[in-house]
Amino acid sequence: MNDDQFTKLFKYVEQRFDTIDKRFDELKHDQADIRGAIGELSAQVRDYHNEMTVTSHQMDKLRDAILQIAKETGVKLSAEI
Repeated sequence: MNDDQFTKLFKYVEQRFDTIDKRFDELKHDQADIRGAIGELSAQVRDYHNEMTVTSHQMDKLRDAILQIAKETGVKLSAEI
């Protein structure tokens, strides 16, 4: 292999590695975007869970109040709550 062929081969390989490096950089950026989206979704799920816990507690209190009012007033409820 003469110097010219070696130089051409070296440039080709260097260009290929540059292309691969660029693609890895793009993948790192995509991965960071995905991790950010997962973090946001996790926060939303946690917030939703907390809201549902509070709502469930409020509904239990309302149910108890309705049952107590019905009992004290003698009102028969048509459905079990």
